Amino acid sequence: MIAACRPYIGILGVLIGALASTLGSRITTFGLSDLRGALHVGFDEGAWITTAYGVGQMVIGIACPYLGTLFGTRRMLFAGISLFFAASLLAPLSPNLDAFLAMQFVAGLGSGTFIPLTIKFIAVSLPPRLMLYGLAAYAVNLEFSLNVGAALEGWYAENWSIAWLSWQYCLMLPVMFVCVWIGVPREPLNADLLHDRDWPGVAYAASGFGLLYAGLDQGNRLDWAGSGLVVALLAAGAILIALFVGRELVVSRHPFLDLRQLARGNLMILMLLLAGFRFIILSTAYIIPTYLQVVQNFRELQVGPVLLFIALPQLILVLPLGWLLGRVDGRWVLAAGTLAIGIACLQASLLTARWATWDFLPSQAFQAVGQSLALTAMVVLAVREITPSSAVTIGALIQVGRLLGGEVGTAFMQTFVRVREQVHSNLLGLHVDALAPSTIERLDLYLGLSGDAATATRLLGDAVARQAAVLSYSDGFAAAAVGAFVCIVLAGWLTPGIKRG
Repeated sequence: MIAACRPYIGILGVLIGALASTLGSRITTFGLSDLRGALHVGFDEGAWITTAYGVGQMVIGIACPYLGTLFGTRRMLFAGISLFFAASLLAPLSPNLDAFLAMQFVAGLGSGTFIPLTIKFIAVSLPPRLMLYGLAAYAVNLEFSLNVGAALEGWYAENWSIAWLSWQYCLMLPVMFVCVWIGVPREPLNADLLHDRDWPGVAYAASGFGLLYAGLDQGNRLDWAGSGLVVALLAAGAILIALFVGRELVVSRHPFLDLRQLARGNLMILMLLLAGFRFIILSTAYIIPTYLQVVQNFRELQVGPVLLFIALPQLILVLPLGWLLGRVDGRWVLAAGTLAIGIACLQASLLTARWATWDFLPSQAFQAVGQSLALTAMVVLAVREITPSSAVTIGALIQVGRLLGGEVGTAFMQTFVRVREQVHSNLLGLHVDALAPSTIERLDLYLGLSGDAATATRLLGDAVARQAAVLSYSDGFAAAAVGAFVCIVLAGWLTPGIKRG
């Protein structure tokens, strides 16, 4: 009985790891202002907190599937749990920002091992009739963790301590350790791979993608080409990635990743779709909390409920999605989910300055269903492309596409919204004529409220800025909708592929 249950206990363990890994990046983003206050650092210094965690995940993520083949899934998961636990325990005790950033990087290294190994373990350990349900649980689990961060951060700040942003993992990881100990089988050390693989290629890839991630994460804050640091990070990352690609395709006799696999079947399209979905999802996940905080002056505890409306329906969809994908071509499920995401983004683009938490509910409930359909179908289609010879390459590319697509989406949306806000502020300001009756009437209203002409003028300026922000967020949702419809076009190029299991 226990032996029969072991794979399912192992599945629970890796799903806990995937939840913790994604939650780590989101909750740190939502709690950034509180973390800066606890560390007594300013905005610019504190901006590196999220970067350090993401770079750690990117560095280990590209190499993790290969290291899992070398050392075994069980050993890699134990190593990741140990690093993540130690960093989470020590981070709140950091005496300064440098120590905290080091702990964030180590936490990223530890948690970055979980997601690449989760898909592999689900695909290998579950019987074919249950694999679709396992993959559905994995995809839904990732999206659930993306959207509960704000609620958790707000609750910790209000009721316990901001330190629990890190210490919560010290409660989760022991449970994961026990599940992995019981459910993940021991594997022999594959020592032959130590000698005949391209270790310089591993170094190029890890360094290149890590630098590229850092440049993208800091680009909007430092004004992209206007910052020598951002240009250097992006250029160095691009050069190292080019060296990595050239080495894998031309130089190495035993490449670290077989990049030629991208030309096989649907892999290239699926990697582009993965990056595209992460772009859309993290774009909208950025817009809603930012709108509520900037326009409505909400705190994290008040922002959390609307994101929970996206997360909670996804938990209900796991079993129906597994059943559906066993009977319907995954390409149709993918296209239907993507269409639902696009429609939801167009609905949300109608927002006004009066929208609050409940006004987002119709569009976000629709988007929750669409995300679950699209992402689960995409993961299932990707797993069906995996062969023994391509498992390491596909696992690494999935992690890179997931992290880099999300980072590109966030960086693009931050910059896009900022530029559109400037444009709208300019255009609205052109129509504020000091002698116009409507302007005089509005100033009189503000003067009656404040009793001071300077304050009344400032309030009018604030109203213009607020409306410019609303229009920029509306444009952001429209841009996300365009991204969704581009993904539909990409999905149309998918071929039936080979159904495995």
